[in-house]
Amino acid sequence: MYFKQFLNDECGCCSYFVASRQTNEAVVVDPEIGVQQYIDLAEQRGYSIKFALDTHIHADHVSGARALAAETGAEICMHESSEALFDFQGLRDGETIPLGQLNLRILHTPGHRPESISVLVINTDRTSEPSMVLTGDSIFVGDVGRPDFGGEQGVHQQYQSIHRLLELEDYVEVFPAHFEGSCGKEMCGRSTSTIGFERRFNPLLQLSEGQFNDTLTEPTPRPLNMRAIVETNLGIADDAWASPTGGIPVDSIELAEFGDWITSHEPVLLDVREFWEFNAGHIPGAISIPQAELAERLSEIPANKDVLTICLSGVRSMRSARFLKKLGNERIVNLTGGTAAWIEAGNPVERTAG
Repeated sequence: MYFKQFLNDECGCCSYFVASRQTNEAVVVDPEIGVQQYIDLAEQRGYSIKFALDTHIHADHVSGARALAAETGAEICMHESSEALFDFQGLRDGETIPLGQLNLRILHTPGHRPESISVLVINTDRTSEPSMVLTGDSIFVGDVGRPDFGGEQGVHQQYQSIHRLLELEDYVEVFPAHFEGSCGKEMCGRSTSTIGFERRFNPLLQLSEGQFNDTLTEPTPRPLNMRAIVETNLGIADDAWASPTGGIPVDSIELAEFGDWITSHEPVLLDVREFWEFNAGHIPGAISIPQAELAERLSEIPANKDVLTICLSGVRSMRSARFLKKLGNERIVNLTGGTAAWIEAGNPVERTAG
């Protein structure tokens, strides 16, 4: 068996390359849009990528499953309930995908999304029992996946799915689809764990279903460009350019520089927080475009003016600024410390009804 975890620091996502050394067949689980890294690995090691498997419709990055299929002939796999408009192999709960001596057993674990699955990895050369589970956005290290993308039953289904996974043996290694990012609140930053460790030390797994429901229904900001990304991953749109990209430098200003900079630049103040955050209190004169809708509302941002991006602390606004600069807007500056620093300094805020 060959196994490799890929980490994407920009969106905090994990993808996986799993292969049989007997047949040289491989599957890539939750591939990101930059698929050349998987193709290069397969060529270096003599593997043939047979399947491109998504554990769910991703909300924070564009999936590379279709791109990988186009390059390698791999078959796209998702749960049979997925509403994607392109052709894919619909996987059923309990189904096994053979990969040489490896068996990949599918568990339907809805909650984060209705079509969410987890993948048990069984190396039959050693045992008939699973030794690893790719949990998608069900169980993270120290956290669980947000259920608000899962519909009305999301929280209940997430609780049930997690406790189904907790029936696995303590030694089973946990490999989630995230190690940080917007799909969970308190991930510890490690990218692997075990069922036993999470059962004992993951705070959300200690809660009753009522407590779990109360905790997980608190509003959480949506990922950058979520609407465009989800529609692309469903095959409704073709907006792969909306996927976040790191490594782009963006200038920032401190709160102490705010007044002079505003006077000299007369910028658009772009608040990328959610509407409910914006309505509760924002810097006077700011306009509201939540980061989740940014890619679809670019026409609302004047191209001939400087833009100051703002959020609560400066993290979401920096990601938004990098995205806008990637599209060619060089007049982007981020506010360090965001609205929280503004309020802490005793500055006035505007509030909006609604």
